[in-house]
Amino acid sequence: MLGIKKYRDENVFDATKKRIEIVFDKFERIYIAFSGGKDSTVAMHMIMEEAIKRGRKVAVLYIDFEAQYKDTIDHMERMVALYRDHIDMHWVCVPMRLRNALTNYEPQWICWDEDKKDLWIRDKPLNCKGVSDYPWCLPGMEFEEFVPLWGEWYSQGRASAGFIAIRADESLHRYCAIATWDKVGLMVDNYRWTTKVTKHSYNIYPIYDWKTEDIWRYHAKYPDKPHNPIYDKMQMAGVKLSQQRLCQPFGDDQRRGLWLYHILEPETWYKLIARVNGANSGAIYIQENGNMTGYNKITKPENHTWRSFCNLLLKTMPPKTREHYTFRFRKFISGWHDRGYIEIPDEAPIELENKQWAPSWRRMCKTLLRNDYWCKGLGQTQPKSEAYIRFRTIMHEKNLKMSEMQYALEEEA
Repeated sequence: MLGIKKYRDENVFDATKKRIEIVFDKFERIYIAFSGGKDSTVAMHMIMEEAIKRGRKVAVLYIDFEAQYKDTIDHMERMVALYRDHIDMHWVCVPMRLRNALTNYEPQWICWDEDKKDLWIRDKPLNCKGVSDYPWCLPGMEFEEFVPLWGEWYSQGRASAGFIAIRADESLHRYCAIATWDKVGLMVDNYRWTTKVTKHSYNIYPIYDWKTEDIWRYHAKYPDKPHNPIYDKMQMAGVKLSQQRLCQPFGDDQRRGLWLYHILEPETWYKLIARVNGANSGAIYIQENGNMTGYNKITKPENHTWRSFCNLLLKTMPPKTREHYTFRFRKFISGWHDRGYIEIPDEAPIELENKQWAPSWRRMCKTLLRNDYWCKGLGQTQPKSEAYIRFRTIMHEKNLKMSEMQYALEEEA
């Protein structure tokens, strides 16, 4: 269940300052998850203002995905230089497994992959953090796995706060991070803009109620505080404010902005083509609708049902990718069988399909055309990576060994 928005007689700037003050009052260990984007830049400026006023030092976590705009890297370096005396910088460059939604032949890629060092888009920055800096880190971990583990590691067994600059207006998923009612017992003093993530670490969302326009009002009011100039170039390229985002460029949603590299930083664009399979064709066709990308209305060939078209699409895929989708489709079909569907219909009313309220072979076709590798359009989720499973196994064996040692000491006593 989601909460209802309640408006107050207080602007978002003043509300954010109060939230930051509360966090500094309650937490000894604080870090900022920084991306170099417009939202996290505003959050970092405001957090650092409070840290400097209190004479506190905070950690800054920046996960470098290798495939970044040069302007973003330059902005990062300016921010680090500006606050150097007040931050504990963790510029992380580890081989991390990331989504590649541009091709079925390489559905995932690994940034900073040592086996492809000759194809790296750029060299690692000086003094960056690697796998050896974190005892729990393994090559090939997912971003969603790395961040909470890093937060728990940084806590050192004490309550820690990690500032995350997400805004509820950006997506339903981000709105749910704030507004879901099942957070009881997982908040700091019932502040809904806080969420417990691990045993000792909390996520803090200081600008959750800001709108895009508020972000740029801040930058206009404080022109002496640096912002990422890549947004100025996006504006000149005609990109709407709501569509101006920074992230690794090959993901399911992010691929729609891949074409911008060609215009804004051509020298980076040519390195992207060589680095990741499908980058060039993906940039060309991702703006299309229909069967080309699976967006909006799709059609089936003549003399085909949606079921036969689905099987035809599967036959055109590499064996490993075909096996992956076949396994997920069987899981999808089995789930609807359990709900009373003896046969999966060829198609259902489009409104029900879009809401995921009814199964159909057309939905499976759209999943294939969209290159929806984890079948999120079928209501499925991404599993834990092999690296994370290895990490959990290592930790379990370590804890078991420690328990055995403790038991032996007690027996001797």
